[in-house]
Amino acid sequence: EEENDFELMSHPANDKVTLSVPRFYLSKDDGSMQSLGNVLGNSHLSKPVSSLVGRTTVEGSQDLSVRTIFVGISSYRDWHCRYTLESVFARAKHPERLRIAVVDQLDRDNDQSCFVPIVPCEQKPDQALCAHRDQIDVYEMESNLVSGPTFTHHILNRMYRGEYYALLVDPHTTFVKDWDANIVQQLESTKNDMAVLTTYLDDALGSIDDITGTTERRSRQVICDAEFDGSGYDRRLRHDPSKQPDSLPAIQGMPQLQPFWSSSFSFSRGHFVLTVPSDPFTPMVRREDMDISVAIRAFTHGYDFYAPERSVAFDSAYSDRGSRKTFLEHKDVDKGHELMSYKRLYGIVGLDGEKDPMDWANDPHELYGIGHARPLASFWNAFGIHASERITERKLCNFVQTGRMHKLFHDHLRPDGMGLDYEKISFRFHELQNNHDA
Repeated sequence: EEENDFELMSHPANDKVTLSVPRFYLSKDDGSMQSLGNVLGNSHLSKPVSSLVGRTTVEGSQDLSVRTIFVGISSYRDWHCRYTLESVFARAKHPERLRIAVVDQLDRDNDQSCFVPIVPCEQKPDQALCAHRDQIDVYEMESNLVSGPTFTHHILNRMYRGEYYALLVDPHTTFVKDWDANIVQQLESTKNDMAVLTTYLDDALGSIDDITGTTERRSRQVICDAEFDGSGYDRRLRHDPSKQPDSLPAIQGMPQLQPFWSSSFSFSRGHFVLTVPSDPFTPMVRREDMDISVAIRAFTHGYDFYAPERSVAFDSAYSDRGSRKTFLEHKDVDKGHELMSYKRLYGIVGLDGEKDPMDWANDPHELYGIGHARPLASFWNAFGIHASERITERKLCNFVQTGRMHKLFHDHLRPDGMGLDYEKISFRFHELQNNHDA
């Protein structure tokens, strides 16, 4: 049965290498597994389809208030990974609800596996990697099988197995006490089944009490500042983590709407990782490009992004962010894939200019195309992006950070809670005098 959960896949950057990878999961009466994208076809996610995904509770329990959480971690030669696993379990209110999946890219001669306990279990059996070992799955890859973040996140998507919620988080993360109950309450407060709580994490140093695991920090980052980076035709839309405002919530009692998504921290219903899986056929692209692609694709599938009202996790390696190891240490291994990857990545979301985005629907890998719940034009208009000219309106953060976007848009949440209805949001963002025409 376990063998049937895997299939062979060619490595996206090296067709001489074949990998055994988990099959996509979708709960069905016959127990078969497939991508939710294939089920949706030309339609968008509906309440009945949504109800098929993530009905799992803790084994042996009928308590729906403690629904399971999938935690996906993509780690590239990061020694913090094991400490993140310790934190995610130790600080959870209900650690039994967690299932952890790690894609661990490592140099076996120099790196320690994320699946090896910090100290032997005989000496400290209550460690997460000892006490909760059955709740942790680690997929190991040699670091020289370079491919970049899109492929490792794609494998994470495949490791999902029907949990009600899904959290994607960095391997260098420290959690606060009762983080799981806290973030679930925040997500449910949106009353939006298509809500995704996402942010860049602030520095753990000075933010968390090491003894109590609590935090007094009330500000969090809002992802709203994006611009085209580079020169000429190769200008790419990105949001720089260092440019996002870190502020107190302008909206009280629930998370706050924002335009963009980050893989550093993303919490949602489980169907998100099935509906908008990372595109594995884009090797060598950078994380910031992957994040923009996922944001735009997710928007067209009907998802909405929110900045959490309260931070439940922090970056435990914030001061080392400039020296972290990344796949770019192998960037000269195969530079031929990079250009085609960017062409595909940005072509699918309408930022390439040479091909209609809908033409990608006929691609053999249509699973990674745009959705049918909303047109791309709604994204460009709402957030002041001029795709063909490759420029963005400035001052978008003034509109988002102050809560004005949230107050204007959130009243148009669909009655069934399946995302905001952008057909009722006639809006185009302009930076001129910070005016916004509706």
